[in-house]
Amino acid sequence: MKTAFRQVALATTLEAEVAVGELLYAVFGIAPSVFTHPELRVPVVSVYLDEKKSITDDQRQAVSEGMAWIAECGLTIGDWKLEVKRLRREDWVDSWKRHFQPIRIGDKLLVRPSWRKDKAAPGQAVVVLDPGLSFGTGQHATTKFCLRQLVVHRKRGAQSLLDVGTGSGILAIAGVKLGYRPVKAIDFDSEAIRVARANAKRNRVTAHLKPKVGDVTKLPPRARVKYDVVCANLYYDLLTANAHRIIARVKPEGVLVLAGVLKTQFAEVKAAVEGQGMVLKKTTRQGEWQSGTFVHVV
Repeated sequence: MKTAFRQVALATTLEAEVAVGELLYAVFGIAPSVFTHPELRVPVVSVYLDEKKSITDDQRQAVSEGMAWIAECGLTIGDWKLEVKRLRREDWVDSWKRHFQPIRIGDKLLVRPSWRKDKAAPGQAVVVLDPGLSFGTGQHATTKFCLRQLVVHRKRGAQSLLDVGTGSGILAIAGVKLGYRPVKAIDFDSEAIRVARANAKRNRVTAHLKPKVGDVTKLPPRARVKYDVVCANLYYDLLTANAHRIIARVKPEGVLVLAGVLKTQFAEVKAAVEGQGMVLKKTTRQGEWQSGTFVHVV
């Protein structure tokens, strides 16, 4: 007997996709996945429920009220509509396989799903990470920027790495594979940490990586341990409000990689970070997103 389940999907805008994902997670208690429609070029945020579970009126109302609140916060949400449809599990798997392709970061790093058997180049580190109900697979522009910066800033000798808001653990796992030691990864979401730990085990890096629950807003303003490279792929309001906490963990002359910021928000993030003694060295724009790499000047 073929299994099936329900897809609860909501098409929105690039600007609101993160907020919509948080909304669906709050309403349904399931980690969302995001797929950008190749023709409409809009992100579709989905959660997947067991076929026996139906969407209640209360849940529909909660989504409607949540979308109104997101719009009141100033984000453009588009002409959204909550769609629920029954899917065979085989159809869902096949759809993911069509749209998730391997990512090569130069000749140093290959990120591929498990069903692809692409061979790595000599000396190329490999991260195996499947899409699905996890947070971050390397397909998003902001994650790709962080991966590139991990490759660019990997030097000979010992270098430490801190991944704040690790999600699926992709950056921390890539860091271990590239030779960063030690590597620490934190996220406030216990489900994200569960996923990150599973991915670390799958990639056989648990000896060097043990993702832990950690809230950036509760990190001590002064840090006992500092890192050569710190990655923070977070909401811009978290970045601006906690810039001092994050930068306290960057070594003198160390590197801070920031992502997850819309182009319209980047100037505010840049001002907050540079106000804490950092200097912007590189920034990249792709679509609605802008990311940056800063150096800690002392």
